[in-house]
Amino acid sequence: MLAQFFRMMGMQRTIRTTLCFVFLAFCFSACDRKNKKKEPATPTAEKRKVFKVSGYLFAKPGKWSATADFKDSKKRSIAFAVNRTDSAFFRTMDSVLIPMDLSGEVLDYLPFPPEVPFLKEVTKLIFFSYPTQTFGAYENGQLMYAGPTNMGRKKDPTPTGLFFTNWKAEESTSSFDDEWNLRWNFNIENKLGVGWHQYAMPGYPASHSCLRLQENDAKYLYTWADQWKLVEKDSLELKGTPVIVFGAYPFGASKPWLKLAADPASLNITAQEIEKLTAPYYKDIIYWQQKRNAATGN
Repeated sequence: MLAQFFRMMGMQRTIRTTLCFVFLAFCFSACDRKNKKKEPATPTAEKRKVFKVSGYLFAKPGKWSATADFKDSKKRSIAFAVNRTDSAFFRTMDSVLIPMDLSGEVLDYLPFPPEVPFLKEVTKLIFFSYPTQTFGAYENGQLMYAGPTNMGRKKDPTPTGLFFTNWKAEESTSSFDDEWNLRWNFNIENKLGVGWHQYAMPGYPASHSCLRLQENDAKYLYTWADQWKLVEKDSLELKGTPVIVFGAYPFGASKPWLKLAADPASLNITAQEIEKLTAPYYKDIIYWQQKRNAATGN
């Protein structure tokens, strides 16, 4: 009887142990499934869907501002970018250009190519297009960010060529007029006082040679680009992020982006064109990039 009792007790312990293991396995499996569901997909430039703009229509800004699309902040931002303007000037225009399909991202409606294989080894590079009044920021050949700009007016043109970002300030005063407050200012030409910053964007080149941006764009580039590094006050150790300003604006003619109504691809800049623009500066860009990487350990 005693032996039978111990055998029964042993069987019960075995059953309880087995049930505990089954229960713990179920819990771990459930937790694992739960955690997997919560893991967000990591977006990459390669996975971004190619968006093709179907067309554009002209509209009266007052009438379009009363639509449901205008109330959508994303769609409103696209309309501002397409017309190279900001919220203050959008309503004052005689007519505005509106995409027929507003389901894309802002950079889908701007002319820069999503990928430039030639720039694969270039960590960061910004392009400002004078004729299209847009900018594009690339990382290793992938377009990461793009937006509209209003560059230098006819009598105060923005200089073109290769520049490097140097100093920056969240708020500064213009060297042309001490009443002009410049937000998110990042200088690219120290001696001439040329840089990008947030300022009024009427929808055409209107600045005194600087690169005007919407506030969100100016703030993004302010954080994204690198400053120079000085050993002493006048001794340069490292240059900042390379910037290429290119092209010419057709002053006296219609705004180039109005052609989009007839041909949505009329302003497109190809990867080959970007390569041709960059090639003369490539060695200089890589030299300063490698020097920065060596100094920062990247």
